Amino acid sequence: MERSDSFLRQLSSKEGWKSASKRWGGGGGGGWKQVEGMYGEMMMKKRVMVVVDQSSHSKHAMMWALTHVTNKADILTLLHIVSSSSHSASSSHLASSLAALCNACKPQVEVEALAIQGPKMETVMSQVKKLEVSVLVLGQKHPSPFLNCLFVRSSADEFVEKCINNLECLTIGVKKQSNGVSGYLISTRWHKNFWLLA
Repeated sequence: MERSDSFLRQLSSKEGWKSASKRWGGGGGGGWKQVEGMYGEMMMKKRVMVVVDQSSHSKHAMMWALTHVTNKADILTLLHIVSSSSHSASSSHLASSLAALCNACKPQVEVEALAIQGPKMETVMSQVKKLEVSVLVLGQKHPSPFLNCLFVRSSADEFVEKCINNLECLTIGVKKQSNGVSGYLISTRWHKNFWLLA
């Protein structure tokens, strides 16, 4: 099995979390489906979803998912959640242009782009369940120093935390390091701001 699968299994195999989900741990499949490769070899196939928008932190999360989570024959779903005031044409253009970028970077991964209008949390929850997502990746931005001083979390941080704690699939918050420090800070149900040098 390739490097990203073993990394994900380490993240998901921590004690204390038992899922009833057939996609992740409860049904024996562990979120992966066996498929036959082009040359007859058996491969594990998973669906990875990234919530994308115009922000740089969501694009960093998308590229991190593409390079660290997906393998050959996996499906990468880019979900752009559209507010009722947004123009649907520009929203679907964003999702499809990001999908084209992913296809150019890693053509052996199937990429699909979805632009769906609705409330953010409910839309993510319904799409994770409907599409049987194995891994959800969310971009996180660095908190404002002002908010840190007041011990206040932004609504974006609260959204990521809700997804990590409430969804049945493995959910990973990804924050690109800044100030000349390489790597990413990864948050899951078991690790908060785990530094991954990559």
